[in-house]
Amino acid sequence: MKILSIETSCDETAAAVVEDGREVLSSVIASQVEEHKLYGGVVPEIASRRHAEAIVPVVQKALDDAKLNMDDIDAIAVTHAPGLIGALLVGVNFAKGLSLSTGKPLVPTHHLRSHIASNYISHKELKPPFMCLVVSGGHSHIVMVEDYTKMKVIGRTRDDAAGEAFDKAARTMGMPYPGGIEMDKIAEFGNPDAFEFPRPVVRDAPYDFSFSGLKTCVINLIHNMEQRGEEIPREDICASFRSAVVELLVSNTMKACEDYGVNTLVVAGGVSANSLLRKRLGGESQKRGINFFKPDKSVCTDNAAMVGSQGYYEYLSGNIADLSLNAAATLPIDYR
Repeated sequence: MKILSIETSCDETAAAVVEDGREVLSSVIASQVEEHKLYGGVVPEIASRRHAEAIVPVVQKALDDAKLNMDDIDAIAVTHAPGLIGALLVGVNFAKGLSLSTGKPLVPTHHLRSHIASNYISHKELKPPFMCLVVSGGHSHIVMVEDYTKMKVIGRTRDDAAGEAFDKAARTMGMPYPGGIEMDKIAEFGNPDAFEFPRPVVRDAPYDFSFSGLKTCVINLIHNMEQRGEEIPREDICASFRSAVVELLVSNTMKACEDYGVNTLVVAGGVSANSLLRKRLGGESQKRGINFFKPDKSVCTDNAAMVGSQGYYEYLSGNIADLSLNAAATLPIDYR
């Protein structure tokens, strides 16, 4: 089964053709990162306009690269939630128009479920059930994936997401957007024990995260050093901050795996490309005899191939939409 998939939840206009949920026949991404760097982050109105400009050529290229036309496509999957509402609407409305004009089924697909599905592309042997740590710029969740479309949230952030904390700390040090990627590179040259940052714990919720205090701590440290005219040791701050964030993510995730008795752990989302996080999760999983899966870095960030993978399983479960489908800025990953 061949699915044409569309992703426009943030600042990448993407389209792909995926066969049977695992085989990527084409994947095209038009990134807006360079433009948003000028503003230090994504500007929603600009993102929406660029999606509207790019979506037709991106979808056409995905079909061309796969050497297919719409007659060869069995269904159209589109990210409808969560994300920037204006950006989502471009993809959803384009997919609805394409569905109406071709008669192909329309499959609404959840962005975070798609991130999890990126592992099905990287590891064709992977099947639920498993525990998954989903970490991105806007989300930090520990999810029990019971089946391809049946999920239960075990833990979540109470405030900032891990990726958001990385990006804001990096921005304070003058690093370009997206700062988390730059911070990860610089951290390799620093001392992770140079600064003692807090490891917040959420009382009575052992799997939940809280990153706002940690983020504020590093921002205050940098501002105070600047006010005193001191040189900012960026390498050491990046290494210490990264170590604190990763320690929180790994410790809560491992506790969830142990308490729920799972033997398979998966990581997904943009922050799953973080080198220390991948290393620590792999090491701790090995100690406990847990099978650990991580997506190829090429599919960690937003792309449409992951949407096509998850869309395949949504289609098999009967999740087909009509033309009343709308975009949603927020939607739980465990929605039914």
